[in-house]
Amino acid sequence: MVFRLARRAWGSRSICASRFPSSSLSYSSSCSSSHPLHVCVVGSGPAGFYTAEKMLKSHKGAEVDIIDRLPTPFGLVRSGVAPDHPETKIVINQFSRVAVDQRCSFFGNVTLGASISLSELRELYHVVVLAYGAESDRVLGVPGEDLAGIYSAREFVWWYNGHPDCNTLSPDLRTTDTAIVLGQGNVALDVARVLLRDSAALATTDIAEHALVALAESSIRKVYLVGRRGPAQAACTAKELREILGIKNLHVHIQEADLKLSYLDEEELKNSRIQKRVYELFCKGASQHLNTTSCQRELHFVFFRKPDSFLQSDTEGRVSGVHLEKTVLKETGTGKQSAFGSGQFEDLQAGLVLKSIGYKSLSIDGLPFDSHRGIVPNIRGRVLRDGSEPHLLEKGLYVAGWLKRGPTGIIATNLYCSEETVYSISEDIEQGKFTETADMRLGRAGLVQLLENRGITYVTFSDWEKIDCIERAAGNRKNKPREKIASWGELLRAAKA
Repeated sequence: MVFRLARRAWGSRSICASRFPSSSLSYSSSCSSSHPLHVCVVGSGPAGFYTAEKMLKSHKGAEVDIIDRLPTPFGLVRSGVAPDHPETKIVINQFSRVAVDQRCSFFGNVTLGASISLSELRELYHVVVLAYGAESDRVLGVPGEDLAGIYSAREFVWWYNGHPDCNTLSPDLRTTDTAIVLGQGNVALDVARVLLRDSAALATTDIAEHALVALAESSIRKVYLVGRRGPAQAACTAKELREILGIKNLHVHIQEADLKLSYLDEEELKNSRIQKRVYELFCKGASQHLNTTSCQRELHFVFFRKPDSFLQSDTEGRVSGVHLEKTVLKETGTGKQSAFGSGQFEDLQAGLVLKSIGYKSLSIDGLPFDSHRGIVPNIRGRVLRDGSEPHLLEKGLYVAGWLKRGPTGIIATNLYCSEETVYSISEDIEQGKFTETADMRLGRAGLVQLLENRGITYVTFSDWEKIDCIERAAGNRKNKPREKIASWGELLRAAKA
């Protein structure tokens, strides 16, 4: 699909000077409203909305369109944040104010690579920012990983959060009393907490109804959180750890021997106040729970272990546990310690295994991609042309969020990440890097025409507000913030009612 182009320049104004003081750029806001700067942001999670917000504030002549493959906006704020963390979801109010700006439009149910190609987007828009995050998972690559009863933590989180891709997941929580979570980061702690909390405490959250029913009938009373390294290197934050250690009527089991620090551990903790606080919480948790063995539910932190293979039950194709190898830590020359197998093994029995070993971004046709790191090669958000030496930039193409830096950080991390990307865009505009193609493009009008010609039912933000209204009303009847609609069909019907 080729669009005829007419030359047109645009202007912009200064952004975020306090964050990026190295530049003395002075942007103007003299962009003609008849020929605006057309920007498309792919992905409506935190990185996408922060990018849109920064672009609207920084370039008064810009029109920003946000597209997402889901009919619902807000990405992991809706489908990734634990239901018992409502305070984290308040940022949706900020994103909603961006979406209703007259220069911003939301297009849900539009899949990049299927509904529209990247090359078509780049013809329609002056600037394309990819911020679609990570919707797949890293794999362990060990025997038995495909056994039934093994899920990624992402799938499990999407299941209890009502994501339409995972509403039929149906993890078996009734035929086993033990679950193993591989990983000790915040997501791992989230899923362990959801499994171990009294379902009555979750009934007043926005947890999906199908998950609430399954958790109320769950037989799981024991969860093992398994990590390759020790408590001095645990990847969780102090806030998440404090919360799970504070669950009432829960026996937390931490081996005293695992809390002993080596000289290298002590050096690591000296250099990280955050990590030191996490370690202190582990020590406090171990001492506080010494006399709580009568509790019905148990949480075991298992350090210095890595999965070697998965065990199969007598029922063909189902997992019955994990064959673990004990690890030892060795300095790798980077000031950090890595875990290496010791050749000693042990088995841990469980009928449910959740792998919380990291999310993974997916590539699309026409996009340079580093499959090893799971990111798009970039310099401060500017996409690098694939295989170019010396490095050349893909004009008008940028990344933000997990696709830019990998699946790390918290929601606020995306604010700084997006700020950097928008600053790069502004620099490129000021330095005249778009002058050869600084032309009139079709932008929003062209996108609407293309989608309608292809018979694609896109969801506007007004359509989302219909979904939101229905969910809130249904939740109100159950004393919940909302009752999420969890299937594609029902979401689209609600949007177009």
